[in-house]
Amino acid sequence: MLTISQIYLDKMMAHAIREYPLEACGLISGEQDIVSGFYPTRNDAASARIYTVNPLDYLKADRDAEAKGAAIIGVMHSHTHSDAYPSSTDVAQAPDPSWHYILVSLKHKDPILRSFSIVDGKIVEESVVRLNY
Repeated sequence: MLTISQIYLDKMMAHAIREYPLEACGLISGEQDIVSGFYPTRNDAASARIYTVNPLDYLKADRDAEAKGAAIIGVMHSHTHSDAYPSSTDVAQAPDPSWHYILVSLKHKDPILRSFSIVDGKIVEESVVRLNY
C-alpha cells in the first residue's frame, strides 16, 4: 500500500501531461509507504517509449529529501500509448526492490495512475491510498 496526498498525485499527472508526447519521469520521497514529496525530473532518453531520470535531477531530489528527513522511495513515469502497467523494460531497469513504481497512463482520455512493487522481476500492484490534502 502507498499513501499519498492528492496534491502529489495531481502534480504527477500534470507533469505527465506537460511532457507528452514524451514519457515523463520523476522521483517520490517519503518514508517506506508514505509519500511526502514529488520531484519532476528530466527524461534524458527524450523518448515516448522509455525514460532515463536525469542524474543531476536525481542528485538534487535526493539531497532535498534528505535535508527534509526523508529518502527517495520510488519513481514515477508515464506511458504515453500503453496501460499503466510495467513493461519488460521497466522491470529490467527497476533499480531498487524497496521502491514504489508509479505509472501514469495517458492512453485514454483521463490519466490513470497505478503503483507497483518490482522484486526479482515479479510485479505486484499495490493499492494507492489518496489523502485529500
